[in-house]
Amino acid sequence: MEAHGEPAVVELKFPCKPEFVGVARLAILGVASRMKFSYDQVEDVRLAVGEACTTSVEWGAKNKRDETDITVRSTISDTKLTIDIFDQAGDRHESQKDEADQEPESLGALLITLLVDEVTVTPIDGGTHVKMVKYAG
Repeated sequence: MEAHGEPAVVELKFPCKPEFVGVARLAILGVASRMKFSYDQVEDVRLAVGEACTTSVEWGAKNKRDETDITVRSTISDTKLTIDIFDQAGDRHESQKDEADQEPESLGALLITLLVDEVTVTPIDGGTHVKMVKYAG
């Protein structure tokens, strides 16, 4: 997968709208299918990316930032797939949400944690960076 010792990078940028989450799922399906992942591992990656993008879209709608973009960057090496998802969907203030709103997102975060080997969520200026890693083999 690596060209001249450098990992291959595939990047997709799309509007922060629900109708484009499927595009991200299809793109990562193509990327993950080229690696040494089993069918189930490819599906795990696809589901994790879909969940992370859906969460970004939901926050974009809540924060009235749905005119922004989401960027999905996949870094492909022989041993792992690293997926960085950047949004400008605004801040995710957990304390402002009521308990009814917290449950679906908590389940989504738990699902992502179960589907990939590593996940970190970091606030960035005006949005969020979600980093997921799935190891091959």
